[in-house]
Amino acid sequence: MKLNRNLTDQEILEKIQSKSDPNQAISQLYLQHYGMLEHYILQNSGSSDDAADQIQEVMLVFVKMVKLEKYRGEASIKSFLYSICKNLWISELRKRKSTSARNEKYEVEKDQMDTDISEQISRNENLKFVMDLFEKLGEKCKQLLTLFYFEELPMKEIREKLDFSSEQVLRNKKYKCLQNLTDQVKSSPSLSENLQKALRHE
Repeated sequence: MKLNRNLTDQEILEKIQSKSDPNQAISQLYLQHYGMLEHYILQNSGSSDDAADQIQEVMLVFVKMVKLEKYRGEASIKSFLYSICKNLWISELRKRKSTSARNEKYEVEKDQMDTDISEQISRNENLKFVMDLFEKLGEKCKQLLTLFYFEELPMKEIREKLDFSSEQVLRNKKYKCLQNLTDQVKSSPSLSENLQKALRHE
């Protein structure tokens, strides 16, 4: 709509309040103040599309406030629109930051869950691999190494469970069991590597 002249603030208020021709007043608001409001948003992490959406919201809020007589010209329309725009945009930025933080937290937790699942699968695979090897060592070695590596019992408790005469005898037996285990995997570097991963401590 082509305007013959700029409307005064009072004329804009009257046209909005009269409800007879508010479009002329709203067009005047866009013409006079769009550039200022867009500049504020662009200078505060917004895009042109953000500005277009935000300014439309600003105009809707302003018109509603005028109709409800919550704005009566105490400050200039320019200052009032700037204040509305600033408050709305700050609120929008906070909302975006909160959403971004939630998304980031979700991604971190998801990555951690994926890692935990992968580690559990790896542990299960390692356990099966080692238990298959233990089966070939005989029942006594299997029991001894299982109690030591997977149940993580102290040597004293293992000695009592398996009825060894002393801890030294138990240590000698453990050494022989491991030696037999080593002999099994000597011929295969991949078996040796998997065994070292599975047996994390001696």
